[in-house]
Amino acid sequence: MMSGVMADLLSPLSFAGFTLRNRIVMPPMWSGQATPDGQVTDRIVEYHRVRAAAGCGLVTVEHSFVHPGGRHSATQIGVHDDAMVPGLAQLAAAIKAEGAMACLQISHAGSRTSSAVVGRALVGPSAVPHPCEPDGEVPDALTPEGIAAVVSAFGAAAARAREAGFDAVEIHAAHGFLLSEFLSPLCNQRTDAYGGNPGGRRRIHLEVLAEVQRRIGRDRAVLMRLGACDEMTGGLTLDEGCLAAEQLAAAGVDLLSVSGGLQGSELARRVPGYFVPYAAAVKAFVTVPVMVTGGVTDPAFADLIVRRGLADLVGIGRAMLNDAEWARKAVRVLSSR
Repeated sequence: MMSGVMADLLSPLSFAGFTLRNRIVMPPMWSGQATPDGQVTDRIVEYHRVRAAAGCGLVTVEHSFVHPGGRHSATQIGVHDDAMVPGLAQLAAAIKAEGAMACLQISHAGSRTSSAVVGRALVGPSAVPHPCEPDGEVPDALTPEGIAAVVSAFGAAAARAREAGFDAVEIHAAHGFLLSEFLSPLCNQRTDAYGGNPGGRRRIHLEVLAEVQRRIGRDRAVLMRLGACDEMTGGLTLDEGCLAAEQLAAAGVDLLSVSGGLQGSELARRVPGYFVPYAAAVKAFVTVPVMVTGGVTDPAFADLIVRRGLADLVGIGRAMLNDAEWARKAVRVLSSR
């Protein structure tokens, strides 16, 4: 439960049976250092360990593909096979040894990849090219049986994360990946139970959530990174994104990491904290903790986001990528005020 006392960036946060030492988060940032078969390397372990050691409350490991057909890049971590578990276990142990909560983001790229990477035809909600991939391939529309296989793959990935010792998994449903595509009217033109209206477009999210919860167990946390708005004409609106968040919270998701854009944060941004308005909107619909990431580099600004109740946790992406000691410096600065 979250405390009713005014919080700041350095306040502990308790949820789902875990207590974070502060609200500073290392969000999932792809390192491009996995082996060709998706194995964790020593460089990946150290990349995450040093940032955990700097004082993050939560470290979310970069997106890890749940199925070979959902791989985004040739140097991405895999959680699609039991053979991945030993390397993932080394990674989880290194993060936890430094006092941070260890979370693994699990993902399926959908049509936001290429057949050269996955070695087969791409899949998506509908046979339409990805709006943010101008040279992208037309995916095969997933059949109901194919959707069931995707749901099962997410669940199996969560079970492997548990076996590896992670405290939590974060389901990737943002940035134009498969679950984000299902939520978007631009990508999802289905007329069956998995499309046709906002409720149909978010059905797969609820099925994935339920399967992940079942496979990971009650003593682990399940997070979801939710793209709350497509930021494209005809796409998912913020109002629909907030309703999706409300339904996911009602279904038992433990924390929502709010993001936006079918293209993610790749467009040029003019102001820091560009997804903060989305997080604040979602917070009005849910009681579970809400995290925000995007363009936050100043510790005082991150602290203000939490103090004003715009989000409960703040992910520091590129600033932490550029400076592994960001969290330590932020704690020092904020503690001395």
